[in-house]
Amino acid sequence: MKIMVVDDELLSVELLKEVLKEMGYDVVVFSNGLDALSFLKNNGECRIVITDWEMPDMDGLELCRQIRDWSRGSYIYIIMLTSRGGTASVVEGLEAGADDFMSKPFHPAELAVRIQSARRVMSLEASNMALFALARLAERREPGTHGHLERVRDMSQELAKMVMERKLFGGRVGDDFVEDIYLAAPLHDIGMLQVPEHIITQVGSLSEAQQKEMQEHTLLGAKALGDVVEDALEVGFLKMARDIILCHHERFDGSGYPKGIAGDRIPLAARIVGIADAYSALLSPRSYRHALTPQEAFATIEQGGGSQFDSRLVTLFSELAND
Repeated sequence: MKIMVVDDELLSVELLKEVLKEMGYDVVVFSNGLDALSFLKNNGECRIVITDWEMPDMDGLELCRQIRDWSRGSYIYIIMLTSRGGTASVVEGLEAGADDFMSKPFHPAELAVRIQSARRVMSLEASNMALFALARLAERREPGTHGHLERVRDMSQELAKMVMERKLFGGRVGDDFVEDIYLAAPLHDIGMLQVPEHIITQVGSLSEAQQKEMQEHTLLGAKALGDVVEDALEVGFLKMARDIILCHHERFDGSGYPKGIAGDRIPLAARIVGIADAYSALLSPRSYRHALTPQEAFATIEQGGGSQFDSRLVTLFSELAND
């Protein structure tokens, strides 16, 4: 693993390089945030960044903000190295996007522990990527759905952000919800892995019995994830994923499946993903229809407001679709 050090103090840089190389890491060094950010965007090799707070051109605080605003792929773990003390500085750094802090001058043993913590976060992300790979397997069983997971993930997160910013639904949507739905949304159809191949690939309409078997993917997926959720209660996005898998085909008027629940009884995350999933699916061709244009797909979503979908979310989605 390659670690980035961003610091304009030569002595500090040399000490960090020496300790990190003894720990077996490659080290890339920059003296300001602008050059560091440019390298990250163009190379993408560094997953851990150790940055000083006070630097010329772009300080460590702004570098944190820029990394968080830009990064949409693998998570970058940021350790802020600073001589500043006090709760106010810690809060300011965390709000900017830092994950951890070390005081100057640092102790090599402390640095080793901080890096170990960063590696644990990287390991957790690797587990998330494995789940995404399983979701990709489910997606590829159905022809014509390339890019569906990414569209559902991104649109769901954008909708959740709009809910948070406008303090809708009682203001209970925060940063954690927005982050969790980004991870959870791609798992919505993971139960399709257990649906027979001949049903998924059948040309033309399904029989009533086949439709019922297809609808079982919500129950099958939720059951498969259920044991994982019980063993990993601290991983919030897994609980959200189970709710989404089970309920993303429920309808706001109660005529959906598998339980026929209605309105606010449907988990908010499932209502959000339900819109994103339906819109993305309409953009893909099926054996019984051609792919719709974005305008046609949105018109279909709009028509479903109040019956299939939560009309409050459809209103937000209209802004998102027209941006």
